[in-house]
Amino acid sequence: MTLLLVAASAVLGTLVVVLAIALIRRARTGSAIIGGQTNGTALAELNERIEQLSSDLESAIQRTEEERRRSRFLGELAGSIDLDEVLARTLEAAGGISGADAALVTTTGFDGQPLVATLGLSAEEAERQAIAGPPDGRAARSIGISYRYGSEELSQDGSLIHSGVAVPLLREDEQLGFLTIFTRSGARSFSEDDVGELEQLALRAGPAIENARRFREARQLADLDALTGLHNRRYFHETLAREVSRAQRYDRSLALIVFDLDDFKAINDRIGHLAGDAVLADAAERVRDSVRSADFACRVGGDEFAVILPESTLLDADQLYRRIQQSVSSRPIGQEGRLFLSAGVTDMRPEDDAVSFFQRADDALYRAKEAGKGRMVTAGSNAVGS
Repeated sequence: MTLLLVAASAVLGTLVVVLAIALIRRARTGSAIIGGQTNGTALAELNERIEQLSSDLESAIQRTEEERRRSRFLGELAGSIDLDEVLARTLEAAGGISGADAALVTTTGFDGQPLVATLGLSAEEAERQAIAGPPDGRAARSIGISYRYGSEELSQDGSLIHSGVAVPLLREDEQLGFLTIFTRSGARSFSEDDVGELEQLALRAGPAIENARRFREARQLADLDALTGLHNRRYFHETLAREVSRAQRYDRSLALIVFDLDDFKAINDRIGHLAGDAVLADAAERVRDSVRSADFACRVGGDEFAVILPESTLLDADQLYRRIQQSVSSRPIGQEGRLFLSAGVTDMRPEDDAVSFFQRADDALYRAKEAGKGRMVTAGSNAVGS
């Protein structure tokens, strides 16, 4: 960028010198009027030309900088497989198009649910602006969007979206969704050059988004236990370490429940491992239905499970244990009738790391089993709950 400015300045300086020499030569002819113009008029013309050249050079520098910025973004898109990063870079590049006040990516997650990322839009605006494509279902190069508001709406909110343009995100001729830019100016509309720039971005972003989406899908599948559908042991220990670090850094509460099915070994011996797996899968489904969306429910081995509860206290953990116990024991599971859980519960202490935190809850679990099963023990106390 510095070299570009130096070169532009040199060009401008050269042009000024050339024009100045031309003016001096004309003055030396001794003519007060040259081509119908006085020397004063010629000087004014020289100033006007210099100003025009300066303006043209400034515009050229801005266009070059914009092109450099877009090239950098496009190069970075291909170099990342993190979905959040790819979406953020796509939106940032789209938001840099002249006149764009907001940008939106709409596509589909691997679970079939809509995946929406925004820049410069509120949650309510993003929900209203989602693009589904032409109503007749045909493919389209771009879709123009415009809105009309009543005077009352305009008087209440002067930052409303007035228009936009959407282009399809493609990968090998498969439409993945749309990339859309919006303007909040009622006097601004996007030009054909703007649409072309957005199309070039979408052409590069489509494959990058799909690759990152597939990587996330593979990673999430690798984090799941194949039998129960809960998070697996590796994910549990990684997440527990992360949440312990986060809770300590921001002085937040964190709780943990570790539990297992009572007498599950006897169940396996009686009905066989295949039928025992069905019992585990059914119990895990009831656990999954009981936890909050913010909790992490995991299978840590055999019939042992754990739930990490961010931003939670011992009381929260006690309530969750009772919900899980009620869900598992309220009706029969397979051939085994009603089953019960034993659990150990603890909250994080200032001196904890992930290992000591888990070990304390796990020790409490074994104390619960020794106390008669179907019970919960809170680590660090003698309290035994049923």
